[in-house]
Amino acid sequence: MGRSRVSSTPLPGIGVRYDLTTREQRRLSVVAHRDGARTFSAYRTDDPDACSLSVHLTPNEAAALIDALMPTHHSPNLLSTTELGLVAERLELSGTSYWNGRLLGETRIRTETGASIVAVLRRAEAIPSPAPDFRLAGGDTLIVIGTREGVEAAAAILGRE
Repeated sequence: MGRSRVSSTPLPGIGVRYDLTTREQRRLSVVAHRDGARTFSAYRTDDPDACSLSVHLTPNEAAALIDALMPTHHSPNLLSTTELGLVAERLELSGTSYWNGRLLGETRIRTETGASIVAVLRRAEAIPSPAPDFRLAGGDTLIVIGTREGVEAAAAILGRE
C-alpha cells in the first residue's frame, strides 16, 4: 500500500493549506485558518482542479471531526492512559463561565479533584503546563487528565456560571 502524500502551503494572512492525495488518487485539502476555523475541500476525480465539496468548520466543529476521525480510545500515541485508570478530556470554557477572566489557580481543580489541566488551547495557540497565575478566557479548551471521576468533577467546576 502506498503512502499518502501531504503537502503544506502557507497562505499569508489566512493560515496554511494542507493537501492530501489518497492512495485512490483523490485530492483533499484543509485550510487551517489563523482563527482556528478550518475549510475542508474535496476535488473531483475527473478534474482534480474542480472542487466538488467545500465545508467551512468552526474550531469546535473541526475538533469534533478530529475526534470522530481519531477517537482517543483508538490512538496509541495520544494519551493511552485508560489501562492506567486515567482519562484525558477536552473541556471548553464558555464565555459565560464564572471562571472567564479568572486565574487558573482560583479554580482549585487539582486540589479539589486530583485532575490536572495540562494544556490550554486558545484560538490557534497551545499553552502547555499553564501555571496557577494563568488567566482563563471564554472559548479556551482545557486539556484535563485524571481519573474519570476527577475529570467529571473538574468539568462540573469549570461549568459553573
